[in-house]
Amino acid sequence: MNAIAIRTGLAAALLAVGLVAGAAEKDMAPTVANAAKSVPPPVEAALRKNLAERLPNVSVDEVNRTPIPGMYEVRVGTDLFYSDAEGSYIINGEMMDTKNRRNLTEERMNKLLAIDFSQLPVKDAFTIVRGNGKRKIAVFEDPNCGYCRRFEGDLQKIDNVTVYLYLYPILGPDSIEKSKAIWCGKEKGRVWQDWMVRGVPIPHSEPCDVAALARNTEFGRKHKITGTPTLVFTDGSRVPGAIGAADIEKLLVANSAK
Repeated sequence: MNAIAIRTGLAAALLAVGLVAGAAEKDMAPTVANAAKSVPPPVEAALRKNLAERLPNVSVDEVNRTPIPGMYEVRVGTDLFYSDAEGSYIINGEMMDTKNRRNLTEERMNKLLAIDFSQLPVKDAFTIVRGNGKRKIAVFEDPNCGYCRRFEGDLQKIDNVTVYLYLYPILGPDSIEKSKAIWCGKEKGRVWQDWMVRGVPIPHSEPCDVAALARNTEFGRKHKITGTPTLVFTDGSRVPGAIGAADIEKLLVANSAK
């Protein structure tokens, strides 16, 4: 039996377990509203106990209901998986609401991974201001990232914004060297845009304190920033990957209205 068939069979089996368990819980119709209700203490206790015994490296931080009766969301740090009430079966994957076309796992992860904009280490970024600079966005980028180059081209079209640029050299040793040269430059914003948008070589700069780069890397690891560019908006929401000018503008407008 191939891997896809095994995964499909496991998902079907766990769904069946959930439905059987749900039949005994007459008050638990499979609705999003019911998903917000508290988990019965005996179920949470059983999950914590059984998963700790069966998966020694897993420390359960939180247990929540899901819209599927008898199936529970288990959070370990910022990782999510789904389990029956006894921890006998688990699914590591995404839960989709097909009726409303929503990715429930993604929505939950977005909340877990939200970054408090006011807590960003601004001392470890440099700023690029356009127009009145009233709107704000933070971006984590690698100087050797092709997607970042495309994103920077679109970002040039956005006005009245302050960009907090965090150098995030994760693509190799050369990215680190380029980031050092940019960080130690006298006009970081100009050097960055010259390189990323216009392809102007990064000029030599005298050595300086580059501890900010290591702090950025550690911050990104802590908050699971795994790719560049990663955008962070003032409401804490984040967008991984390059998006176009229209989408950037739309998100900035939405955040300005909050």
